[in-house]
Amino acid sequence: MKTERIGSDIARAAEIIRAGGLTAVPTETVYGLAANGLDAGAVEKIYEVKGRPAVKPLSLMVPDRTALDVYGCQVPRGARVLAERFWPGPLTIVVRAAAGIPAIVLAGGDTVGLRCPASEKTLELLRRCALPLAAPSANPSGAPSPKTADQVAAYFDGRIDAIIDGGPCGVGVESTIIDLAHRPWRILRQGGLPEADIREALIGSLRIVGVTGGTGAGKSTALAALRDRGALVIDADKVYHELCAEDGAMLAEIGARFPGAVENGTLQRKKLGGTVFADPAALAELDRITQKHVIAAIEDMLAQHAAFGGQWAAIDAINLIGTSLESRFYALVGVQARPEVRAERLTVREGVSREYAMLRIRAQKPDSFFEEHCTHILHNDGSREDFRRACDILFDELMEGQHGREKE
Repeated sequence: MKTERIGSDIARAAEIIRAGGLTAVPTETVYGLAANGLDAGAVEKIYEVKGRPAVKPLSLMVPDRTALDVYGCQVPRGARVLAERFWPGPLTIVVRAAAGIPAIVLAGGDTVGLRCPASEKTLELLRRCALPLAAPSANPSGAPSPKTADQVAAYFDGRIDAIIDGGPCGVGVESTIIDLAHRPWRILRQGGLPEADIREALIGSLRIVGVTGGTGAGKSTALAALRDRGALVIDADKVYHELCAEDGAMLAEIGARFPGAVENGTLQRKKLGGTVFADPAALAELDRITQKHVIAAIEDMLAQHAAFGGQWAAIDAINLIGTSLESRFYALVGVQARPEVRAERLTVREGVSREYAMLRIRAQKPDSFFEEHCTHILHNDGSREDFRRACDILFDELMEGQHGREKE
């Protein structure tokens, strides 16, 4: 077999693909070995030439994000978010496979990876073929992935039909693969697109309402109103308490800074409270330690919510202002109540003394701080019913697009 070297004659490469042949194609990552992804016989040649184990599925190269609905089914919202943000680019998105994709491509599974490469020549080939391309890296299994047409030729000259010479690949490593066919999503292969960028894109697709205010102000009622409207509701204090029970790294940091605050892996809350509530500098240090762990956990929850259909989320925390979360908010709602009302709620809810409750309240930010930084203020000195009505009015307006910050 003579292997053709193709420069600009993409029509010739499309002819080879449609006839069931193999063509090496350039991408922004590495060269791929492409065949008609809907032709089981052509795909079998890829396995033979590469020496690829039959148990390893193949991804499909596609021309644009509309292919998600052609070759995928039950496609989650997050797949569309990521395709819009990163395609063409070094990201393969795994979704449930549509009917009609040959079993050999799926290697006996029910999912398929879809990828839109950032190579004009390969995109033109996809458009001319009007077919998806099964295209793993153009190397024998186990060998380094090729970054130039010459490296492909060194592997497969005389064994494949053609090589499209697109020059050297810029990224030089394979695409990142994300599995969105299963919950929770996970990175199957870290490649040319950092996981942090994926996570940021998912979180950035949400409209997030921050709910803040002092202990006992009544934030839980505001959160319930948001939950009833379909928002994912995250209680940062609950996240913190869960981390206190299971996050050894956070507990180790607290124990190192506040000796005696952690005993046998258990946080001694009252002992720690007695130290930090009377010392603003110590309280700030505790916040610094815990915030990075809590925010990381919250951001993971937000990304998972966005990946599988979520569009709204709400975060409840006393200390939201000034954190990295603040820039994410579509609206920041401050809930306020008089100190004596808050103290009474704390004594009933937590069984603490009024003196201890007031100590906690005085250690927190004053109302003026929230009035300065929040986009909206809700007052909660009256009945639960009155406060719930006020919450309903505000959140309905926000979800209708009124009075919120527009997404960039």
